[in-house]
Amino acid sequence: MVIVMKPGAREEDLREVIARVEALGYQAHVIRGTTRSVVAAVGDERGKARLQALEALAGVQSVVPILQPFKLASRETRAARTVVRVGSLEIGGDRLHVMAGPCSVESEEQLLTVARAVREAGATILRGGAFKPRTSPYAFQGLAEDGLKLLAAAREATGLKVVTEVLNPRDLDVVARYTDILQVGARNVQNFALLKEVGEIGKPVLLKRGMSTTIQEYLMSAEYILSAGNTNVILCERGIRTFETATRFTLDLNAVPVLQKLTHLPIIVDPSHGTGHWEYVPALAKAAVAVGADGLMIEVHPKPEEALSDGIQSLKPARFAHLMSDLQTVAKAVGRYL
Repeated sequence: MVIVMKPGAREEDLREVIARVEALGYQAHVIRGTTRSVVAAVGDERGKARLQALEALAGVQSVVPILQPFKLASRETRAARTVVRVGSLEIGGDRLHVMAGPCSVESEEQLLTVARAVREAGATILRGGAFKPRTSPYAFQGLAEDGLKLLAAAREATGLKVVTEVLNPRDLDVVARYTDILQVGARNVQNFALLKEVGEIGKPVLLKRGMSTTIQEYLMSAEYILSAGNTNVILCERGIRTFETATRFTLDLNAVPVLQKLTHLPIIVDPSHGTGHWEYVPALAKAAVAVGADGLMIEVHPKPEEALSDGIQSLKPARFAHLMSDLQTVAKAVGRYL
């Protein structure tokens, strides 16, 4: 249920509503708007009648049921789009942000070369994996904390923000120490223990859609993070597994407008994983901007043929720079900018 406060309701009226909601055994999540605030009461639906009685309290305009199972992620709870702030960056506003960099952090030279190139081309966030989830236990698993240190050094050298993946709750503290955005990857989208932990830590979270995850299941995963108290969630569509084998995955661009209808959270698109081949990345990146994505995540490597992971889907820096130029034209056509 959502308790909608009257415009101009007093702060003490809001506190009283929160106290009553919690006394009834619900979690109270306050969402403040420009003219009014709402209180989302999250918990057992069998107590709806007791919550409905809160309409009698001073400052309350109405009590409205939330129909979607993802309560805090739903547009029913918050009509306005959420803007996630990462330092001075605002993800979900008019400006599109591009997260670019190698699949894996391999060396200082490799990472700094890419970081400087993508910053020069207009990217605002450096992506790179220090911990890598690999299908084979014999494949390169990442440099772990040494990789995190290289990411921090690249941030210091370029001014780019850093996003990197956390795989295990026990690594969360060390990853959070070095990064600006915590990435939860496709394989961990329903790792509920990890989702709760990143929800409690408070840093912005980039949540990737699982390769076999429905949109409702995906938003329920976001709900785990939101319900733990972290409202800074960025969604990322990265392709789903279908019967098609011509590409690594099928990039579900349908998901962008569908998610925009269902949730207030910002949505970015990863065409590198969605296609699995560098040749297709520019076309799908431009298409993602055209359908309304709030940003992109793109893999870039100075020597893809020598990459320790996913070289085939990585753009070279020159191709990335050309794509960024093209994206400005597309962004302008849909009322956005890079």
